[in-house]
Amino acid sequence: MMAMPDSDSEDELPPGWEERATDEGVVCYVNQQSKTSQWTHPRTGRSKRITGDLPLGWEKYYDEHSKRFMFHNKDTQQRTNVDPRLAFAVEEPTQNIAQVRQRFDSCSTALQVLHGKDLHGRLALITGANCGIGFETARSLALHGCEIILACRNRSSAELAIDRIAHERPAARSRCRFMPLDLASLRAVQQFVQDIKESNISHIDYLILNAGVFALPYTKTVDGLETTFQVSHLSHFHLTLQLEALFDYKTRIVVLSSESHRFANLPLENLSVNHLSPPPEKYWSMMAYNNAKLCNVLFAQELAQRWKQRGISVFSVHPGNMVSTDLSRNYWFYRLLFAIVRPFTKSLQQAAATTIYCATANELTGLSGLYFNNCFFCEPSKLSKSSKLQENLWQVSENLIQELFAEQRQ
Repeated sequence: MMAMPDSDSEDELPPGWEERATDEGVVCYVNQQSKTSQWTHPRTGRSKRITGDLPLGWEKYYDEHSKRFMFHNKDTQQRTNVDPRLAFAVEEPTQNIAQVRQRFDSCSTALQVLHGKDLHGRLALITGANCGIGFETARSLALHGCEIILACRNRSSAELAIDRIAHERPAARSRCRFMPLDLASLRAVQQFVQDIKESNISHIDYLILNAGVFALPYTKTVDGLETTFQVSHLSHFHLTLQLEALFDYKTRIVVLSSESHRFANLPLENLSVNHLSPPPEKYWSMMAYNNAKLCNVLFAQELAQRWKQRGISVFSVHPGNMVSTDLSRNYWFYRLLFAIVRPFTKSLQQAAATTIYCATANELTGLSGLYFNNCFFCEPSKLSKSSKLQENLWQVSENLIQELFAEQRQ
């Protein structure tokens, strides 16, 4: 690529260049000085395409005097030969993650990632959307027109979250709805799926598995499993598979994991329920969290492989280190630690950015099974990339759910 003058924006065209769009919606770049044109951006080397109808109030017509197509804004009476949709042109997707350029980083916010996006007509189902990163994810998507299902255990907390979003954007209230989901109960998950199927929901664009617990004292769910494991992994596993009919090639599934997955101690061989849901004498809250976060990455990668032919994109993400959320509420030491480091960690808006990026970034179309940190791909742990462990976790999870339902029917 030729050397270009410095610019604050990688997307900014160099002097003398302009964008034009063909009738097929492909963007071409014209150099007025050399009278040449090309299909790729002179700075980024990427191709772009415009889609959809003209913005409201615009019409296209053929001007007999200039012998070319023009665009007319009926509200402002503005006339131009530049297609107004060029402002919303998106890069053509790539099948190679190495060719995806980094547009955002650790300082980027969810709203910056969504800048210029119109998500009207899209639907996101977000677990744990009533507080913390889940709420910030729901809020950001709702402010850009997305319909949100807040899948939460606490109705009053979820309704308060909807009120906060509506206070900021009144029109968003009708796009947000609470549906009860208790991830500590497989029967509750089953009932939630039934409620979804009995509603008028026919398609889910973004499934964001955000809910989780941290630093719990040893507790068991109503299903007799260690709480961290079931809430963070097993119930999300069951929920995703039960909703399969509502996903297609336009669906993105984002699983919130953590860099803590690198410190897990699950065995590579002979994985069993006792490793995932240990007895009290072998339980340590931090290791339970690490193992659950490893399960998130393993599940996302195995799911990506199994649903690859359907074109469904599955990603796992690390939102940030020690972000100030309600996760630390269960133990005074972690509450104190999180309070001390708060000035040095990401804001909730920054923590939600990677989730939002994986759910909506056009350049990730066709890609799947990747792990993201700071809005960019990075290598997960060596253990998480073990296809054998991925398959073993899937099998153990599947068998465990079948056994639990069989016991409950007796």
